[in-house]
Amino acid sequence: MAAFSVNGQLIPGTSSSTSICTRRKLLSLPSSGLPRISSPSPRVPSIKCSSSRDTEAPPKHLLLKNLAVASVSSAASFFLFGISNLPSSFLSSGGGGGGGNGNFGGGGGGGGDGGFWGKLLSPAPAVADEEQSPDWDSHGLPANIVVQLNKLSGFKKYKVSDIVFFDRRRQSTIGTEDSFFEMVSIRPGGVYTKAQLQKELETLATCGMFEKVDLEGKTKPDGTLGVTISFAESTWQSADRFRCINVGLMVQSKPIEMDADMTDKEKLEYYRSLEKDYKRRMDRARPCLLPAPVHGEVMQMLRDQGKVSARLLQKIRDRVQKWYQDEGYACAQVVNFGNLNTKEVVCEVVEGDITQVVIQFQDKLGNVVEGNTQVPIVRRELPKQLRQGYVFNIEDGRQALRNINSLGLFSNIEVNPRQDEKNEGGIIVEIKLKELEQKSAEVSTEWSIVPGPGGAPTLASFQPGGSVTFEHRNIQGLNRSLMGSVTTSNFLNPQDDLSFKLDYVHPYLDGVYNPRNRTFKTSCFNSRKLSPVFTGGPGVDEVPPIWVDRAGVKANITENFTRQSKFTYGLVMEEITTRDESSHIAANGQRLLPSGGISADGPPTTLSGTGIDRMAFLQANITRDNTKFVNGAVVGERNVFQVDQGLGIGSKFPFFNRHQLTLTRFIQLQQVEEGAGKPPPPVLVLHGHYGGCVGDLPGYEAFVLGGPYSVRGYNMGELGAARNILELGAEIRVPVKNTHVYAFAEHGNDLGSSKDVKGNPTAVYRRMGQGSSYGVGVKLGLVRAEYAVDHNNGTGALFFRFGERLTTKETKNILFGDLSIRFEMVDAITGFIVGKMGDYLIKEASMLMTVKDDQEEPVVGFEDDFKLRLAKLLDDEGDGGKRYIISIFGMGGIGNTALARKLYNLGDIKRRFEYRVWTYVSQDYNTRDMLLRIIRSLGVASGEELERIKMFTEEEELEAYLHDLLDGRSRTRGRALPCNHGWESPCS
Repeated sequence: MAAFSVNGQLIPGTSSSTSICTRRKLLSLPSSGLPRISSPSPRVPSIKCSSSRDTEAPPKHLLLKNLAVASVSSAASFFLFGISNLPSSFLSSGGGGGGGNGNFGGGGGGGGDGGFWGKLLSPAPAVADEEQSPDWDSHGLPANIVVQLNKLSGFKKYKVSDIVFFDRRRQSTIGTEDSFFEMVSIRPGGVYTKAQLQKELETLATCGMFEKVDLEGKTKPDGTLGVTISFAESTWQSADRFRCINVGLMVQSKPIEMDADMTDKEKLEYYRSLEKDYKRRMDRARPCLLPAPVHGEVMQMLRDQGKVSARLLQKIRDRVQKWYQDEGYACAQVVNFGNLNTKEVVCEVVEGDITQVVIQFQDKLGNVVEGNTQVPIVRRELPKQLRQGYVFNIEDGRQALRNINSLGLFSNIEVNPRQDEKNEGGIIVEIKLKELEQKSAEVSTEWSIVPGPGGAPTLASFQPGGSVTFEHRNIQGLNRSLMGSVTTSNFLNPQDDLSFKLDYVHPYLDGVYNPRNRTFKTSCFNSRKLSPVFTGGPGVDEVPPIWVDRAGVKANITENFTRQSKFTYGLVMEEITTRDESSHIAANGQRLLPSGGISADGPPTTLSGTGIDRMAFLQANITRDNTKFVNGAVVGERNVFQVDQGLGIGSKFPFFNRHQLTLTRFIQLQQVEEGAGKPPPPVLVLHGHYGGCVGDLPGYEAFVLGGPYSVRGYNMGELGAARNILELGAEIRVPVKNTHVYAFAEHGNDLGSSKDVKGNPTAVYRRMGQGSSYGVGVKLGLVRAEYAVDHNNGTGALFFRFGERLTTKETKNILFGDLSIRFEMVDAITGFIVGKMGDYLIKEASMLMTVKDDQEEPVVGFEDDFKLRLAKLLDDEGDGGKRYIISIFGMGGIGNTALARKLYNLGDIKRRFEYRVWTYVSQDYNTRDMLLRIIRSLGVASGEELERIKMFTEEEELEAYLHDLLDGRSRTRGRALPCNHGWESPCS
């Protein structure tokens, strides 16, 4: 399946499925009569050196068509298996023609040796072209009579209506699924001459697969000819041993043809020399990767079969190759079965040894350029197994894609394996990279919503807020970056609420060549957030808010132990100022008096008692996250431990230790089949959070209880503020159609430590200090509707929440910027339209994989909307195989592009859509330029071809070129085109 993307809009299309059978061709073999067996197509998706799992390439695209050669003598005999359906980018060398005269693999030929594969494989004899003229001649004979081949006319072209394979030993016909059927190049519906049919019989008779084989025709009333091929299969002595060897990178010796005039003594010497060469070759070969269980399966086949037969060898070949393909060794291929005149079956495999890894930088047109990024930065991200001396594995290629993409330096990444023409059987891995612009800037707008009565979202202000962001990435080509942002909640009067942040990131602190992965980061910041510490409990009149301003610097070092575990430690120095609604410094919390006035005699807001604190402290955090997605559901475990240690530097010399431990388990309750469109499993979520502090504790740093990310059913901080807290929660998620329902129970407790907070804000604002809740919920598009029971009052209420209940405050802050204070409207998508699309024809991609900001991430706040679109994209049937456009509508900056890109980069989408293209179309677009960009993105990168395309003056010419270029290359898989836009009307 191919995929387009224009501005984030996905357009899948499914054309009628067409089964294309690869024509299996055989060579004539020497008179000793050993068989050649064609090899089936490797079944690995999205890999340049093999065909797709889901479809074979059309015949006109095949470079090699399962050719086979056998070298035979009385002392040493070989089975050579062809490699099928390998794209020209991987097998680029060609070979000369071969006549196949029966003398050690066929004589004749010319036009180049074709490299390694050309020496192993020889072209097949001429067979009927199924794409030739449809004209054919009637046999002109009575119907239903058997006609010997030599009785047919040499001047007629016969149409073959059906082919029957008859096994004389079994006295039965065989089906098309039989491996022998693959050996026949003629096909029902084809038109053939007598000479071509005779050549087919000659090929079968000399291939060594059969002791005897005949071909005869049967006349049909409609003038066509039915063909019956009767055969007796060849067999060899039984074997009691099996051996698998890797013959990759071994120089192939050119066989010396045996002269027909040799004496018996000369022939004997000739055979002995062949045997010596074969033994030397076997001694130099390396053991293959085949595991012991598969080896045992093959041995069982040998014991069950008795004598070795061609069918048995085909079964062994298929089992061996299946293991390689299942394990991701996409370039591995069985190429030969060694000496069959012994009690040992030797299976020779070319596994695809990596001889070189080449890193190239490209410009926007695909031309090779000198990149800004230093090559060691890329090489250190490659898996150990994707280096010289290892066997190429597609999973290592995908891991390399993910690792390189995580650098955030490239807009396009390709990992392409190809044949090493200098080292026979070797693989060169090419990594092609297109760098992002080093400098970028953007402006985004937003409207803030806050939780209102009952948790209902309420618009905070009609005045838009937003941010201005700039970034200078990859400084000096070492992945260092400088990022800055200025944010305000009121673009009309930014001076009222202006915050900034400036970050500098310096990776590879110990050097690019040092395997230790440490990153230094420093930042200066100024932020303002609403404090939930100074808020009222149940029945208390509204408490005037206290805002907390923080300004300071932070420096830390993050060390990644593994991709799941990291350790961060550093120093924070900041000035904290508490303010009231009028932005005046507030040294104490406020409360409303019965007279309507405001009293400022509440709990002290700062440690110094002046409303301004200055402090320095050390901070450390260790995280281990082993979660993964199973059909969209999160399963696994996540642990976070954080410590803040005061240094006694600052106002009142603060010395404290503040620590938190968060444990979360996502337990899969039912095993399900994983794959695109499969339902997620039910999941039990267990969550525990402990927080504690000893020493000096200012009020704004107290732990708060209550709220959607603490104990649901209560407002933020409604239960209390304490030195020590314990939160426990459990939630069970059950999938239903297009969404899921869940039930939860949660409890929060201050462990009696509320009174130890300076001024005891819990008692002042009449809060309980503990509380429990339970309830049920359902996802309704972007909103989580929950009915939660407040166990303290015994009353329930309906709440509407945006986004997910995150498990840690740290994760919440990373994703949302402290949603406990402000809900940012990042998930307001206003429509979902599905419509029919025209007949888009997509060119087959010429790359292993393409990554554009390709990082699959959890979709927080978009789960149901995400799943709805995902289900539509993964729908094989659709509405009768019609195409769809999936549009994501909404004003700019609210997450449309993010959702489209998450869909575009999702693993299920990649597996379902074999080829994808992402491109941008502005509101004032030019159709001609858009078509040129799409054509270039589909692999037309040669300068000569691009110049020819640019000469087209009419859009219709480009459309016709694109249609002709792509027609017929994506018959069995769909096309997807993500599109995100804020236009008033649907994009064309």
